Amino acid sequence: MFAAERRQLILEMVRANGAVSLRELARVVQTSEVTVRRDVRALEAEGLLDRRHGGAVLPGGFTRESGFPQKSHLATAEKTAIADLAAGLVEEGEAIVVGAGTTTQELARRLARVPGLTVVTNSLLVAQALAHANRVEVVMTGGTLRGSNYALVGSGAEQSLQGLRVSKAFLSGSGLTAERGLSTSNMLSASVDRALVQAAAEVVVLADHSKLGMDTMFQTVPTDLITRLVTDEPPAHDDRAATELQALADQGVQIAVPGANGSPGGDPGPTARQRSPLPGPRRGVPGGSGLRGVMGEQPSGAERGRVADLRRR
Repeated sequence: MFAAERRQLILEMVRANGAVSLRELARVVQTSEVTVRRDVRALEAEGLLDRRHGGAVLPGGFTRESGFPQKSHLATAEKTAIADLAAGLVEEGEAIVVGAGTTTQELARRLARVPGLTVVTNSLLVAQALAHANRVEVVMTGGTLRGSNYALVGSGAEQSLQGLRVSKAFLSGSGLTAERGLSTSNMLSASVDRALVQAAAEVVVLADHSKLGMDTMFQTVPTDLITRLVTDEPPAHDDRAATELQALADQGVQIAVPGANGSPGGDPGPTARQRSPLPGPRRGVPGGSGLRGVMGEQPSGAERGRVADLRRR
């Protein structure tokens, strides 16, 4: 493939998705990441895109949100590894909330095997992944369907989460920085994600390395409310992603990545490499502590009652 054809394809991918990692670009155009990086620099010099932390984004500083069809084909191997590792953080009998996204959809497919689990979600994709799980109860929020990501949003979704209390929230987003935390490109989605965070004792963010350093319009979870980040190992040349991870760790976020063999198991302890010193209680996170087999206390009887009350609405 000639350089002009390759660069045109790169430009089309970035325009379609808003943000694409160098690894993904190299896979699609079937060349090395070194060559792709050179092409991205050339396109940036022409003002057609911007380079960001191991990837390329639309010019203008903030990425826009991609639709579900585009997202579902990006970083699939990384999402699978992240979901495998995150599933090991959930124990039998827990009550959790799971937000919308393609990575959380992968997580939901694995949660179908956890007995006695109650999952509150605003995502039709998450609910569908758990629909036939015999021992998992799914509670859906109200709200208005947002077709681009199959999520329920709006005041109905937010109101249905009031008074709810669960042990963990599993969220994804469009970008993650140490300065602003997790963010997304849509205001309605951001509002519901903030309501999900308020319902949980601890917050687990699922984000592949291409989202590290990406900053989008609406903040959903400030850094000091993120208990743990489950991500994949950035490429060796991606110094900026590694720097962002270190900055997150310096602010007390526990960083977990799949083991070197790339096949994380059910127990997050031995299969995840902790990239940060484990701090004391997290700021703004009730019950937060250092590394434990269970993140946060199990919901009390009253808390489970609130889940049941939400179900009856």
